[in-house]
Amino acid sequence: MDIGFMTSKSTLAEVSCTSVAAESLLLVTPETVKDPDWETLMALSFIDHTDGCHHANLLLGENYPEFQHSHQFPKKGYSNQIGLMLEPVSIGLGFTVLPAHAVEAFHKPEHIKARQLPNPVSETLYLCSRRHRGCQKRMETVITEARRWL
Repeated sequence: MDIGFMTSKSTLAEVSCTSVAAESLLLVTPETVKDPDWETLMALSFIDHTDGCHHANLLLGENYPEFQHSHQFPKKGYSNQIGLMLEPVSIGLGFTVLPAHAVEAFHKPEHIKARQLPNPVSETLYLCSRRHRGCQKRMETVITEARRWL
């Protein structure tokens, strides 16, 4: 593998990681939720996804003193497909925490409410490559395009 993108730095000595972007994490509720206080979140339940626990721990831990771990919430759903993660939220089954790009990609934005909380949290995106391996010309083009879009 020539390059990869990760949301945490690699612990392997042979992998070099460089920060290339930071993206806000957002609390996403059904559009009918007016105030996402602790009791409301507990009543709604958590819609989990591949990074759901990680994202919830980062954002909710900084904004709700009652928060200890995402397992505190009852779970009503799980998805590992970015296009489907917000479907259960849009029909009122629960809430989730996602990066801004995933929220922006949802095809029914009028059915959800994305919120930046008082203590914003961003997730860093790292460009990773092998430390002692030169970058081929074709990869320089890919990296330049990735940086432009990020």
